[in-house]
Amino acid sequence: MKIYLTNVFVDDQQKALDFYTNKLGFEKKHDIPLGEDNRWLTVTSAEDKDGPELLLEPSGHAAVPPFKKALKDDGIPAASFSVEDLAAEHKRLESLGVEFVKPPTKAGDVTMAVLNDTCGNLIQLIQLPGN
Repeated sequence: MKIYLTNVFVDDQQKALDFYTNKLGFEKKHDIPLGEDNRWLTVTSAEDKDGPELLLEPSGHAAVPPFKKALKDDGIPAASFSVEDLAAEHKRLESLGVEFVKPPTKAGDVTMAVLNDTCGNLIQLIQLPGN
């Protein structure tokens, strides 16, 4: 068994697509219209194009906005992505105007940072041991 798909709820799918591709470096995999301006919109890692997909899912369900707000207010990331060199990635993303709410911080054997994805979520970047 392996992970095929996970999601983040986004306030605006087009804005999310721009952020996740042009800032974070993911690549669009699927973009299928579903009506009412909603799409089955997924991205995948440029480093693993056949790997797990991230669904940029509309936040339209009534339960989603309070859920997202509670996570963000408590500083809990909606997703976590690994990077090889967090210091370099932090510098690259800051140069693109990405807002970090938590700078790179050591936590035991890992280093992590948290950014604002501009679509209502906090996203954690993590550098695992050995990188």
